[in-house]
Amino acid sequence: MQSQMQNMYKTARSILSQDADIADAISETILTCWEQLGSLKHNHYFRTWMTRILVNKCYGLIRKNKMVSPEEMAADTGYRENEFDNIEWKQTLDSLPEKYRLVMMLYYVEGFKVSEISQILELSEGTVKSRLARGRDRLTETFELKHRRAEG
Repeated sequence: MQSQMQNMYKTARSILSQDADIADAISETILTCWEQLGSLKHNHYFRTWMTRILVNKCYGLIRKNKMVSPEEMAADTGYRENEFDNIEWKQTLDSLPEKYRLVMMLYYVEGFKVSEISQILELSEGTVKSRLARGRDRLTETFELKHRRAEG
């Protein structure tokens, strides 16, 4: 689990914005993995299985937080990962709709294959491929727009 902490942070960060929520999702994922380890049929699928649990925990926190008023939510002042602290990259990635951002993060940052992402997100491989293509297109548009503004 320790070797997967950075990967888990990056994945959770692509879904959640508050570090407290990210930490909660990771903690709950670790606990669930420990409790359910016996249900894992093949050890070589551990990372895919763990990531699926993490994604579910993140979405569960989003649902739970929708029931909490904004005033009740604490300020985000937690841990930040240095490697992932490139502000421009995060802003650009955050500008993508979540369905593209998550697929892009799993594919390009985490290194999952299309088939694995399909299993993790319970989507068809065609949907994963189209979201990757649309995500790349949107990133290209964003960078081209920034480049034109810089020149103009």
